[in-house]
Amino acid sequence: MNAAPADQIRLLDVQDLDVRLQQLAHKRRSLPEHAEIESLNKDYTQLRDLLVAAQTEESDTAREQTKAEQDVDQVRQRAVRDQQRLDSGAITSPKDLENLQREIASLAKRQGDLEDIVLEVMERRESAQTRVAELTERVGAIQGKVDDATARRDAAFEEIDGEVATVTKEREVIAASVPADLLKLYDKLRDQQGGIGAAKLYQRTCQGCRQELSITDINDIRKATPDTVVRCENCRRILVRTSESGL
Repeated sequence: MNAAPADQIRLLDVQDLDVRLQQLAHKRRSLPEHAEIESLNKDYTQLRDLLVAAQTEESDTAREQTKAEQDVDQVRQRAVRDQQRLDSGAITSPKDLENLQREIASLAKRQGDLEDIVLEVMERRESAQTRVAELTERVGAIQGKVDDATARRDAAFEEIDGEVATVTKEREVIAASVPADLLKLYDKLRDQQGGIGAAKLYQRTCQGCRQELSITDINDIRKATPDTVVRCENCRRILVRTSESGL
């Protein structure tokens, strides 16, 4: 394949821009905010699960408290009715009076026991409410950190993407001036060789594989015409000759 020396030099410019695009892509993937957001989201998920559990406990104890208070109220109402019967004087039988007094005493004890249960449930509910409040605050704080990291990541994305657009446009302009067959070979080699399809021959060393060429290879390159597209015998990349090639 033949190409004018100037076209081969422009191919190095294309290569430099492609390397820059690779660097920008790597920078975009490697932003520290990615790991930060991932870690924060993990913490957020764990705290959110704990918050849901605490909210469930608070809801359960609220129902339990309501039920216990209803039980106390029922016993209290029954005791009030019994006391009213006792105070009315309508019951004259000593045995019935004794039974009623015994029931009132039993209800008083039952009410006391139920009120103790209410107090115990209230304490558990207050503890759950405190836990809910604490976890709600922590979840909110983590969400704030996620939002901040996301905003920083998005700002970095915008900056990187802007530069990518500029470099891509510049590459399109320069690539358009490179012969199609040379550019096609370059793109094929770039895909095969980890993103480097063309390299400068500097001081008899291929800048693609960093290997110094043998005397035989150097002599062959010296014999080649300036418009001959030469290849590195080690890595097979396109070798571009310049005044610094050491020929």
